Amino acid sequence: MSKQKPPVKKPAPSASAASPSAPPKRGSMFSAKAIRETIESIAVAFILAFVFRTFEAEAFVIPTGSMAPTLLGQNKDLLCPKCGYHYQAGASSEDEQLAQQRGMIGGGRDVVAVTCPLCRYVANVDPRTTEGRQYPSYGGDRILVSKFTFDFAEPRRWDVTVFKYPGGAQTNYIKRLVGLPRETVRLWHGDLYVKPDAADDFSIERRSPPKLRAMAQIVYDNDYIVDEMSEKGWPLRWQSMPADRSQSQSVWKSSDRGRSYEVDGSAANPSWIRYQHFAPSTGDWRMLEAGPLPKDFQPRPRLITDFYAYDSSVPRSESPEHPGELGMHWVGDLMLEFELEVLRGGGLALVDLVEGGTHFGCELDCHSGQARLSVGGNAEFHPTAQTAVRGPGRHRVAFANIDQQLLLWIDGQIVSFDESTTYPPLANDRPRSEEQDPLDLAPAGIGSKSCSLRVDHIRLWRDIYYIATREVPVTDYGPRGSLVRMNYNELLDFWSTPAKWKSSVFDERREALFPLEADQFFMLGDNSPASQDARLWGGERYVSRNLLIGKALLIFWPHSFGKLPGTSIPFPFFPNFARMGPIR
Repeated sequence: MSKQKPPVKKPAPSASAASPSAPPKRGSMFSAKAIRETIESIAVAFILAFVFRTFEAEAFVIPTGSMAPTLLGQNKDLLCPKCGYHYQAGASSEDEQLAQQRGMIGGGRDVVAVTCPLCRYVANVDPRTTEGRQYPSYGGDRILVSKFTFDFAEPRRWDVTVFKYPGGAQTNYIKRLVGLPRETVRLWHGDLYVKPDAADDFSIERRSPPKLRAMAQIVYDNDYIVDEMSEKGWPLRWQSMPADRSQSQSVWKSSDRGRSYEVDGSAANPSWIRYQHFAPSTGDWRMLEAGPLPKDFQPRPRLITDFYAYDSSVPRSESPEHPGELGMHWVGDLMLEFELEVLRGGGLALVDLVEGGTHFGCELDCHSGQARLSVGGNAEFHPTAQTAVRGPGRHRVAFANIDQQLLLWIDGQIVSFDESTTYPPLANDRPRSEEQDPLDLAPAGIGSKSCSLRVDHIRLWRDIYYIATREVPVTDYGPRGSLVRMNYNELLDFWSTPAKWKSSVFDERREALFPLEADQFFMLGDNSPASQDARLWGGERYVSRNLLIGKALLIFWPHSFGKLPGTSIPFPFFPNFARMGPIR
């Protein structure tokens, strides 16, 4: 990341944090509410930009995607032509200087295809085609950095920080600060652990609820169902399940092709709708576009992995069918978010997340408003709290199992429980699937017990997975790990076949340790598969205090669209209001 795109010795990191806020409606990048709110905030942003500039703030531009989706480098910005979801994919390969560093020449560095994070449709963005020319590449985010923050306060963990690259101090980098002086950083199974010099053992590092939500990565949004897929035989991601195995049908019903579900509350036993990760591959899409699915073809759900739409960009010389397109690491830390309408009071609304065969639950008593959390069969874990879910009404509910902690939000507010909602390490660090329990192939559920409910606007998020590596290729599986050698189809089969999870692959996951001394800090990118961060630097794997420049404050100017949104009316430099705001 640099101010005027100065020469860089290595691809400079870029950052962007995907916040689990409601995406715009299909077919429009901007809702009326979003436009109103962002116009108000942009006025404030320009005022702040002027004030901060006066007080030693400086503007920087992001060139690459190592901090995506928190911060964006050069990118393609588009609505998926199939489901209508708005997303971005990296286009840094089209930057001549960065392309030369990566050995790419000529037209081979053009981005020609990108993949939607929801429906996984591969869109043609080839600038040599009529279809692709409607998706130009845009420059990276312009951000404001406070250069005096660290003069008055110590750097804090999880701050997005600008610093001089230790291997070439003329180059500015931007990453998230995760390691503090005199502690050892441990990356293990996707999570961050630290051990201060005075401590006996490592402990997991947890983020504040706002930071956690800001860093969450979208898995699926049920508002963006592609009816064409369902009509041709592709299964819905959310499906109702019988109240018990002896029933042939579930008591949950949908009248809008799976976009919402309703239950009448007549069942005394819990009944569920559950998420299965039926994410189509590029080969599946070829079959869907050719016609109805063959009768002998049965789609299979997969494990949720660290897939990044931002990293799905395919240069002209490559194929979209490569293992990294599927994600190389299983992610079990999830957050489920939905609109809950209690139609009649009484009974329980249920939420369930599964990680490594362990169920993490939340019960909402729709009469008293009491919430109760649970972890597997642990009778000693029973935090309770009062909520606003009392009697008929509509509420926004979010429930997360991330960093060995359960969190609940009602109507956007974090719920405070009567005891800690953290739990100790469990034997759930690998996916499991058993005949009588869907477990990790159906890792999220919404249920009812004697309660009349309606649910819609369902979104599933995953946590960032920090890859434990100290070398290229970027994978935390050991040299013998079969994932390193699998091709696209083999990996696709692996993520869908529980019997193969019992192999040594998950036993060969590695840890990476990084000791820090006085005045040394450790930096990681949010886009772990594509970040040249401190894990991979040769020589010094830390940033000295004297190399810190400042804290990233806000995105004050993302790329502009060049026309009025939703129209073909030219409007040079029309602001991208939706991405303006503070950096978390």
